[in-house]
Amino acid sequence: MNWIFLGIVLAAFAVAGWRQFAHVPVAGAPSPMEALSTGMISSAGGAVGLAIGPVGVMALFLGLMKVAEEGGLLTVIARLIRPLMTRLFREVPPEHPAMGAMILNLSANALGLGNAATPFGIRAMQELDRLNPRPGTATNSMALFLAINTSSVTLLPTAVIALRAAAGSSDPAGILPTTLFASICGTIAAVLSAMWLARFFPVGAPGAAVPDAAAAGIDRPWTRDDAQREAVPADPGAYPLWASALAIGGLVALIPLTIAWGKVLSPWIVPGLMAGFLLFGALRGVRVYEAFVEGAKEGFRVAVRIIPYLVAILVAIGMLRASGALDATVDAIGGYTEKLGLPPEALPMALLRSLSGSGAYGVMASIINDPAIGPDSYTGYLVSTLQGSSETTFYVLAVYFGAVQVRRVRHALAAALIADLVAVIAAVAICRWLFA
Repeated sequence: MNWIFLGIVLAAFAVAGWRQFAHVPVAGAPSPMEALSTGMISSAGGAVGLAIGPVGVMALFLGLMKVAEEGGLLTVIARLIRPLMTRLFREVPPEHPAMGAMILNLSANALGLGNAATPFGIRAMQELDRLNPRPGTATNSMALFLAINTSSVTLLPTAVIALRAAAGSSDPAGILPTTLFASICGTIAAVLSAMWLARFFPVGAPGAAVPDAAAAGIDRPWTRDDAQREAVPADPGAYPLWASALAIGGLVALIPLTIAWGKVLSPWIVPGLMAGFLLFGALRGVRVYEAFVEGAKEGFRVAVRIIPYLVAILVAIGMLRASGALDATVDAIGGYTEKLGLPPEALPMALLRSLSGSGAYGVMASIINDPAIGPDSYTGYLVSTLQGSSETTFYVLAVYFGAVQVRRVRHALAAALIADLVAVIAAVAICRWLFA
């Protein structure tokens, strides 16, 4: 991450400097270096606002998470999805809270609930860090979780459907099959690349023993062997295989339901989560108000911790955009990508999606609201699919790893970017097949 951060900043500075020497002053127009300076200051201020703005939402969902945890919901879900999760995350004991938090995060992403997914993801990272024998260095499970998170299977891209409807689309939910296909391809690529790249990024020397290891009576760092040994006594009440298969089958059965009724169901999701979690906790004897407040407190602490990480990455990205380097890249390769099904109008969207969520969102909005293009054209469907089937990788990396003070991300970024690339290719392929 150090070299990537430095590379983005130096590239932006070099491009702006080159343009500055060739700049012809125009009254009222800033010079390239002035624009770069303005972009840096604006991005730094925006990073703080981005961290503080969602505090309320983060507190809300972390509060619900606490209620679910005390009621035992995370254990129930973890046991249901255990066959798949234990094969992917072999370093994590099946009954560990990280399992339930990861599953809730992936479930929220699948339903297009980005604001809900973030607190769940942060909680998952915090729990994974408790198993980390090398503080400050990402474990294989952390890297795999982040890669999957940035390309998570999306059943219901609610925000994109709403924007398409506002733009006058005759079929705002028409991106459901394309988004599902592209996100599935991206998720498969995330899993395979994270597992393959792990061997090329050694974790280094162990650090101090982590809390879970000490609690288990182990005076050394918690290892994969420890997790596997602990799995047997920690999982006496695991559900039978048929129950897990039934649960996963029910999830798969939701796919046609979301395609047919996605627009009708989407307004019910967030209120349903609130009512369902609180009711579940009450029925399990949890003092829901006290548990909710205790969990919500964590939202404020997390927001403060992630500010420095957001400032660093968003300032670098803001410099890249303000310097003109991004526009120059689009001009240079737009003609080639158009032959492959990625028109120049959509290329900034593909390039920005991993870097800036707000930037990508703005590009998509401008394209589908352009009368010459519209939401129901090939380009309109493509940018909508790109927005719904991938995540802002650098933002997720900064927030999730920043919440647990991880600075050595190892292969997490490479695996996530490979997944992003595969998702873009899959989106182009499915949109060309259906809409070109």
